[in-house]
Amino acid sequence: MNVFQVFRRSPAVIALALLAAAAMLVISEGSYWQSVSTLDRLVAVTEARARVLDLSKNILDAETGQRGFLLTGRAEYLMPYERAVQPIAELLDALDAHFAGQPEAKAVLGKLRRLVKARLSLIAETVRLKQAGRPDLAAELVLTGFDKEQMDEIQLLGSELLRQGTISVAESRRGIDGTLMLGRSGVIALTAICLLALFVYLHHAATAKDVQRELNRTIQAERDQLEIIVARRTEVLTSLAQHLQTAREDERHRLARNLHDELGALLTSAKLDAARIKSRLTGAAPEALERLAHLVETLNTSIALGRSIIEDLRPSTLSNLGLVAALEILAREFGERSGVAVHRDLNPVKLAPSAELMVYRLVQEAITNITKYAKATQVWVVLASRSGQVQISVRDDGVGFDTGVQARSVYGLVGMRFRVEAERGNLSVVSAPGHGTSVQVSLPESAESSDGSGKR
Repeated sequence: MNVFQVFRRSPAVIALALLAAAAMLVISEGSYWQSVSTLDRLVAVTEARARVLDLSKNILDAETGQRGFLLTGRAEYLMPYERAVQPIAELLDALDAHFAGQPEAKAVLGKLRRLVKARLSLIAETVRLKQAGRPDLAAELVLTGFDKEQMDEIQLLGSELLRQGTISVAESRRGIDGTLMLGRSGVIALTAICLLALFVYLHHAATAKDVQRELNRTIQAERDQLEIIVARRTEVLTSLAQHLQTAREDERHRLARNLHDELGALLTSAKLDAARIKSRLTGAAPEALERLAHLVETLNTSIALGRSIIEDLRPSTLSNLGLVAALEILAREFGERSGVAVHRDLNPVKLAPSAELMVYRLVQEAITNITKYAKATQVWVVLASRSGQVQISVRDDGVGFDTGVQARSVYGLVGMRFRVEAERGNLSVVSAPGHGTSVQVSLPESAESSDGSGKR
């Protein structure tokens, strides 16, 4: 099922999905930036603690270099002293920048700066006295004990700054714990929302599936009902076509019999009367004999026309000579009349009289269509029996047509199809523009026997 269809049918699903997405975005971004900020504070606190330790170390290094110089008087001890003194000012400035927003730590740092300055001044003074050749005064300054008090106080202030850093670290850790707890809570909430959205989706999907299944059952039931109706109406139409064809052939047979019995008798009688009159007018006026000869010729033409009409209405060759002979005569006359080369492959088959008449009419209709539309130069007519099925084929090499496009008049083909189906057969028409047309019929063989010509 399309997800967008579920969203359209279930606004709650898309609302929950959007809420979950927004909450996930807010929690993710908030946790990220809060974590970044906390980590930055931790880095800053760590750096500040390191600077405090470096400050204490540098003061001790300066003091160590001072005492080494005082004891030995060697100038190389001044190099560690000078290296230790140089970065102290930078360390104090960095600590000022770090503790700028913390008044309590700022006050401690101010005291530390004053003590460090005083301590460095004292150390510098002793070095200066030693260099000036007054070691006794330098030793006296060192032995006063004042430098020890300064160092102790410096250590205490440094420890206080470290304690302030520890407090900041603890606060940062609490911030990280809060961020992690917020993330956990957000994940739990989002999981609950996602489960709820999944439940809503599955519920609606199941409902939609039930509706679709019920709709499919209804459609299938309607389709089955329509198929039954179509089958019944097709059966009725087939029966009706067979009935109409039978009635039409009966009417043709009756009309042909009447023409043969009544009109034929009248024309024959008129011809006999004309012959008797002609015999009595022998030696009479030539004009009268000429008129009488024309009358006899007209009667002969009328009799021939009547026979042709009777043959079209009811092919006597089919009743008297059989299907093969009737088709042979039909194909030959079509070829002589149209100038089209007709190739015949006609073999005796077993068909009921009604089926034989249907085959004859079908071939007759196909030849008529070829005469009207095909513009063919060659036609192939085949009648054969294969595996219990009678195969009839009428093929031409004419212009053909597109079977996918409905023709202006399809009643001829429709009539053929109903006639074939009435005899329990199948009809197919194969054609394409420029490739001719083939009308193929398959009929079940009849149990009735026939002689070699197909005549019963």
